[in-house]
Amino acid sequence: MTPPATPVPTGLDLAALAAELGGTGTPVRWEELTWRQAETTAAARDAVIIPVGATEQHGPHLPLAVDTLICHAVALGVSALTGVPVLPPLSFGVSASHGDFGGTVALRPETMIAVVEDVIDSLHASGVRQFILLNGHIWNNGALDVSAEKLRVRHRDARVRALGYVTMYPGPEVDGHVRYGRALMHANFFETSVMLHLHPELVRMDQATSHIDVDSFWDYRMDQVSETGVWGRDVTDADAGHGGREFDRCLLTTARAVSAAVREPWPDPTHRPGAPA
Repeated sequence: MTPPATPVPTGLDLAALAAELGGTGTPVRWEELTWRQAETTAAARDAVIIPVGATEQHGPHLPLAVDTLICHAVALGVSALTGVPVLPPLSFGVSASHGDFGGTVALRPETMIAVVEDVIDSLHASGVRQFILLNGHIWNNGALDVSAEKLRVRHRDARVRALGYVTMYPGPEVDGHVRYGRALMHANFFETSVMLHLHPELVRMDQATSHIDVDSFWDYRMDQVSETGVWGRDVTDADAGHGGREFDRCLLTTARAVSAAVREPWPDPTHRPGAPA
């Protein structure tokens, strides 16, 4: 018997939204299915969510697993609302640019690409044809985009999209108290608030510190621009209420996008832009 799933930590009306978006209100965890259930689920939904996080330093006050924990929580909520199953998160990311801070476990971009290809090749062989790579760590972006491009070429009957868990609403609306760095968020007001909502027991607010972000054209190793591993202002002002509101918005906007995406018609091969009706 499958053990009960962990409740989604949200103030949203899961039952009402699930009825609208195709889910049951409970996440579908791929690793808890039997192989027969996985085959049935793959046939019924024809889609999976693959959370991709990282294990890397997040300042003196947050755990190494921040990117994985937040991304996985959003993925589980999206699954509860849409019925699209969630794979166990990929917990190592492209993180070497954190430099000399302790604790980080990094994959080379080439390794990340190979891992994602192997995971999706396996799922494709099981009958899945739609893959949402839900990313929780900005420096994974390049590797995930390359993976998606390679897989679209390899599997002509597959659809692959890599997106961040905050992608589905405008970046300027993300309240991270970051003025510069192209909205770079790391161990900042936003992440700290969301972690206070999701896992307050892992947050050490007595050790929280802020960093005055500066304008820059170039990207740098984190240890070149921050002495604490934090990028962002007002970290000590972070609070769980703000984190809950941001989490709910990430969850709802992503769930609406995924619900529509898995039902999106494939392009009509007879269609040509500009052709007469």
